[in-house]
Amino acid sequence: MTNSVIKLDQTELSSQLSKRENWELKEEKLYREFNFSNFSEAFGFMTRAALVAESMNHHPEWFNVYNRVEVRLTTHDAGGISSLDFELARCMDEIFQSQ
Repeated sequence: MTNSVIKLDQTELSSQLSKRENWELKEEKLYREFNFSNFSEAFGFMTRAALVAESMNHHPEWFNVYNRVEVRLTTHDAGGISSLDFELARCMDEIFQSQ
């Protein structure tokens, strides 16, 4: 990641958050819970999202139990939520919608 990634200010954060349905701020991170019908679907989602995250060199904090995947996004290099987090959130939403 380059040093050009910067933490969004409150106005930018609110604007971007309004565009991402089902995402919220939780513990100063961008948060969403994805629910699937079973473990295989949840794991498939994580696999597809992992490939996107790796290509972006921007990796999520996530947690999986059976059919549920919790995602927390923040940009450590920026010291908070950046545009990269919203881009990864958008990609995850697209992956989820396509399942």
